[in-house]
This record gives sequence, C-alpha cells and structure tokens, in this order.
Amino acid sequence: MVLEATMICIDNSEWMRNGDYTPSRFQAQSDAVNLICGAKTQSNPENTVGVLTMAGKGVRVLVTPTSDLGKILACMHGLEIGGEMSLAAGIQVAQLALKHRQNKQQQQRIIVFVGSPIKHDKKVLEMIGRKLKKNSVALDIVNFGEEDDGKTEKLEALLAAVNNTTSHIVHVPPGPNVLSDVLISTPIFTGDGEGASGFAAASAAAVAGAASGFDFGVDPNLDPELALALRVSMEEERARQEAAAKKAAEEASKQEKGGEQPTSSQDATMTERATAPASADNKATDLMLNIQQDDENALLQQALAMSMDDPASSHDTRDTDMSDAAADDPELALALQLSVQDSTKDSSNPADMSKLLADQSFVSSILASLPGVDPNDPSVKDLLASMQSQSEVEKTL
Repeated sequence: MVLEATMICIDNSEWMRNGDYTPSRFQAQSDAVNLICGAKTQSNPENTVGVLTMAGKGVRVLVTPTSDLGKILACMHGLEIGGEMSLAAGIQVAQLALKHRQNKQQQQRIIVFVGSPIKHDKKVLEMIGRKLKKNSVALDIVNFGEEDDGKTEKLEALLAAVNNTTSHIVHVPPGPNVLSDVLISTPIFTGDGEGASGFAAASAAAVAGAASGFDFGVDPNLDPELALALRVSMEEERARQEAAAKKAAEEASKQEKGGEQPTSSQDATMTERATAPASADNKATDLMLNIQQDDENALLQQALAMSMDDPASSHDTRDTDMSDAAADDPELALALQLSVQDSTKDSSNPADMSKLLADQSFVSSILASLPGVDPNDPSVKDLLASMQSQSEVEKTL
C-alpha cells in the first residue's frame, strides 16, 4: 500500500454551472472528489487528503491534509460557484500545503480538476511542472468540460514537465456516462496501475455490474452460486419486511379496537382508588363520634344520678369515699360515717346513738377535733347530759 499525502484542486468557476455532465459539471466533480477521497483514505490508514478551490476571490484551502474522511466530505457542502479558475496558483498552494505535511514519509500527490478554459501560457505551466518534479510531487489531471484549441495542449505540456511515471491525465468528454464512473477504471482512482485497493475494486465492480444490467451486479453465467445466494437473501429480506409490516398493522388495529376498554377500566380503577380513602375516613369519623357520644351519655347519666340523689349511685360513691378515708384515718372514717347517717333518715337508729353518746372518750375526741369547741365548756357538758338523758328516756319507751 502506498503511503501518500494528496491535495485535490477543485474547479468552482462560473463554467461549472453547465449541465453537459449529469447532473451538472460541479455536482459531477463533487461526486468524483468524494469517491477519490474515500479510495485514498481506505487504501492506507495513514494516508491524508486535503481539498482546495481554485476560483472565486482566490485560492482557498478548505481542509489541510487529514485522514478524517468525514471532515473532508463536510468541506464540500456549501461551496460557492463563480469567477475564473487560476490553475497555476492552485497548484502552487497545493504544493505548499504538501510541503508542511506532518508525516514526511508520505509521498506527495496533487489531483487537479480542470473544467474551464486555461488563461496561463504554456511556458508558465511548464515552469510549474519542473518545480513539481524538483520536489518529487506527482500530478494527476482530470480534463473535462470546455474543449478549446489550447487547453489539452497546455495540460499535456504541464504533465510532460513533471516527467513522473506516477503522474496521469484523463480526458472525460461530455456524454451519458457519469464523471465518477469514468474515473473508477483509471489509474487516478486505482493507484499506480499495480492493482486497485479494496474500496476501489468494490466500487469498480458495483459500477460494472450496474452497467451490465444484471441483478445485484453479478453475471449468473460467471458465478451462478453467488447470484442464487443473493437472490435467496433478497427474497428472505422481502418476506421479513412484509411480515413485520403485517404484524405492525395488526397491532395498530388491536390498539384502535381496545382503546376504549382500557380507558373505561382505568377510569373505574381510578374511581375506586379515589373512593377507598374517602370511605375509610368516613368510617374513622363515625367511630370517633360514637365514642364521644358514649362518653357524653355516661357523663350525663352520672350527673343526673347525682342531681336526683340516686340512692344506688350515692351509696356506691359514699362507700368508696369512706373506704378510702378508712385506709388513712379510722377516726375520720367513723366521723364521716356518722355525718352520712345523719343525712339519711333510714340510718338514725336510737340504739346506736345511745351507744355512741355513752362512750365519753369518743365524744370528747370528736368535740376536740371540731374547731372552736371546748369539751370542758359547761354548756357543752349540759348539752351532752341532756342528750344522754333523752336517749335513755326514748330507750325505755
């Protein structure tokens, strides 16, 4: 594989608007440039390609020599057409760009597309050719478009001045053939004539097969097995695509038919989910209200019982109070029991009262516990004596 650094000079002059090449001169030239760039970069990973234009306001370098094919192809978009081509300036700028290549081991090559008349003299072109020869730069020329009396002669003189066996010139007259298809079979595309690269060979085979009119570009008479395999593969691919399209159509119809049912089911599910928390909240609220009502009813009943002096409830309450007091002070419990017995009619028993009054020590302790009462007071003693006497009288009766 040849290690090269290539600069491609594009003719973007006003002459490129002509339509004698399909689809136009400039578009045919762009397709050929893209094809050559791909072949150069594919033949060797270390090959580099640069592109410049020779018309317009002056020579313009679109991209310096690089191995990035995407960058090379991207620079071809949006080019302006106009002005006159300057062949001498384009070749000199291309030579300068190759001189500053990064890998000095790469061989230098310039490919020039000439599709418009040449204004330079033959001697100027010959001088440029000798300079290329001195710097070991190969030159490939693609002559297409205008055919005047001196254009072909000047280009032949330029190539002869280079005097390099690896330099070539190709004349492509206008006609039904595409410019890139013609260049595929030339040494400009295939290399030094020692054999085409893989990319070039595949492109040449595809073009040849398309031109022959055979299916898939393969002649069944030369290779029947390959032609049969290609045909079977194409039929399987077509069947697979048809099955996929049919399946997609069935799924689309099912989705259209079942579109309403999932919607209704989703609505019902959302309604259930929305009502479930509400019902749970209502149940909790009802339970709290019932508990509160029960508590209020119990309190109300207790209050009514106390206000109506219910014997059962008052008796229970009194028993509870007296039992608690008895646990702390037996004498206080006895005093409370006496006060309770005084408030109830059923509890006034003369026999019990007489027994209590007969106990002088108990009466004295009760009187001493009362605030402001002196047990030794004569009036208190007289009162106790009268009560004792009265109780005795009642007892005899």
